[in-house]
Amino acid sequence: MTVPPAAGSAARRVPVPEGLDGERLDAALARMFGFSRAQAADLIGNGSVLVGGRPAVKSDRVPAGEWLDVTMPPAPVEAPVRGEPVPGLSVIFEDADIIVVDKPAGVAAHPTPGWTGPTVLQGLLAAGHTVATSGAAERQGIVHRLDAATTGVMVVAKSERAYSELKQAFRDREVDKRYHALVQGHPDPSRGTIDAPIGRHPAGDGRFAVVTGGRPSVTHYDTLEAFRAASLLDVRLETGRTHQIRVHMAAVRHPCAGDRLYGADPALAARLGLTRQWLHAVSLGFAHPVDGHRVEFTSTYPADLTHALDILAAES
Repeated sequence: MTVPPAAGSAARRVPVPEGLDGERLDAALARMFGFSRAQAADLIGNGSVLVGGRPAVKSDRVPAGEWLDVTMPPAPVEAPVRGEPVPGLSVIFEDADIIVVDKPAGVAAHPTPGWTGPTVLQGLLAAGHTVATSGAAERQGIVHRLDAATTGVMVVAKSERAYSELKQAFRDREVDKRYHALVQGHPDPSRGTIDAPIGRHPAGDGRFAVVTGGRPSVTHYDTLEAFRAASLLDVRLETGRTHQIRVHMAAVRHPCAGDRLYGADPALAARLGLTRQWLHAVSLGFAHPVDGHRVEFTSTYPADLTHALDILAAES
């Protein structure tokens, strides 16, 4: 094992963990710091990564225990989020502590690098709602997220106490998150649990995948209705990983209909008129963060998802 480089460097100094013994340097960096493979390669290429105190290339294999000096990219300067009207964003419930919305398709939860479309946070601020100021400026009040193309129920914290309590409730898996998903084919068994770790896809292209060493991820599903070409599932999440349902269903070869990112059949999507994955957050239940009483909120399918089911029903 190489002796650690001298102190005083501006770089962050970390050893390669046992689980990454022999990995390519760019892959190891991506796993250790949450970078994409492209970001890791850029850092290596511009000399921001030293292996054992020496320059390296992205294809170098790194042994467990080797010391890496990584000069981290500068953090982006946070700016307050400005309100922007979001057509179709409706409020289901609101009190002094929480606001529950029915999120339309094409709307992200909060601003992120690379996303130029509307967000729930901007829509709420534009409509005059207040949100908690805890967390990063661009994620104020956001305690969980739905993918931009996923519709349905989402809760946002208004008070600081609600933010803290809800974040903890999601971490402790005390929130009942239920989705309906239309998946290709017919899962066998028709009711089951997918317990498989999820992490960033090795391709580093923004996808996630079932990977060794990923974060524990548990999805329960039950078939509500079987059509000729697809099945409507009721899905309950124990964990809340990015793209969890989409990744887990694709992993068992039943991707959400219309989900081109995870291998869905484009011909079926076209026949059903889908331009996004058929996935809807149908209900959200939790203990109110202030008074503790149990609350549950539901959302009906939007028109495009209903239309797809009507087509399948007519074909059966």
